[in-house]
Amino acid sequence: MSDKPTFVSRDMMIADEGYVQWMADIKQRFRQSQVKAAVRVNTAMLEFYWRVGRDLVALRAEERWGAGVVKQFALDMRQAFPDETGFSDTNVKYMKRWYLFYYERVIKGQRPVDQIGHQAGDELVVIIRQQVADQIEECEKGQRLVDQLEMPELFGRVPWGQHIDIISRCATLDEALFYVQQVVDGGWSRPKLNANIDKHLYQSQGAAVTNFEHTLPAPQSQLAKEILKDPYHFGFLSMSEEYEEKDLEDALVSNVTRFLMELGKGFSYVGRQMELQMPGGQTFFPDLLFYHIPQHRYVVIELKVVKYIPEFAGKLNFYVTAVDELLRGEGDNPTVGLIICKSTDKTVVEWSLRDINKPLGVSSYQLEQVVERTVRELELKKENSRK
Repeated sequence: MSDKPTFVSRDMMIADEGYVQWMADIKQRFRQSQVKAAVRVNTAMLEFYWRVGRDLVALRAEERWGAGVVKQFALDMRQAFPDETGFSDTNVKYMKRWYLFYYERVIKGQRPVDQIGHQAGDELVVIIRQQVADQIEECEKGQRLVDQLEMPELFGRVPWGQHIDIISRCATLDEALFYVQQVVDGGWSRPKLNANIDKHLYQSQGAAVTNFEHTLPAPQSQLAKEILKDPYHFGFLSMSEEYEEKDLEDALVSNVTRFLMELGKGFSYVGRQMELQMPGGQTFFPDLLFYHIPQHRYVVIELKVVKYIPEFAGKLNFYVTAVDELLRGEGDNPTVGLIICKSTDKTVVEWSLRDINKPLGVSSYQLEQVVERTVRELELKKENSRK
């Protein structure tokens, strides 16, 4: 059989537009099938890991066969399946830790399963609740649930390395489920997951001080609060040692893609210093305007490079009113306003928002300052050093 490459004759090439479109569709479907196949493989592996961990817990393996049982199990599996990876002593220990993390928090419970917070991700909470609730009734108040708790389907869409980091770095069920949901929704890589854990994203999400409870209907107030956080991390900016509000605004707009990532999922950039013209002709210009697509609402952001003072709320209250009157459409929910300051005093913020009639929130930001000097400044420094 010849090893020479085979060349396709030009006579065999089909230039018909319908064929080209069909081939493009076939290629896209094949790529999708590859992704689905990878997900199925990952899910099958994780289900196996989950059940190994569950067996080690349910059988009380170390009490029954001694402290070396995990090491022996790992060795036996490597000998039986020498071409397979994943059976190191450490990895088998993680299988047990993974199952035990959720078993202890869901069954023994830091709090009842039906009280898991909204931030953890509704879909995942519902899955776990449905899997657990019926079993508890059938298993004598959960005494045998240890060997029946199945892996939530959504876990199969998270790579094993991310699962290890989540159970190693999260303290509560809510926090772990929050990051599981974020990995699934955002396709987070392992470095991105750890970077967001380092930034305490879970703790900061929904942590902004707001008056939403008094200015938005009950179903909306919590949802709106969850799209804000405190603090915001602007470490992706390079700012001079001394900067003004315009400098911060310029830098954020120049890095709007990274700013949108920091704001969170669902935000769309509308504009900067957009003109809001009153019926009488007077105009006003809020710093930044965004639209939150899932919640169908405008979000007005005012930037302040100083500590929060109550006067800021009055100005933003007006801007939110103006956006509601001039831009808000029939299907839009009420506009919310957010002041992002260098620092805040919680009591001052709470008191200043108490009698405001529009939904406002206040957060702080963190910035890694980089001192930038012009060429002339460096030259002057050299000249002074010579004198």
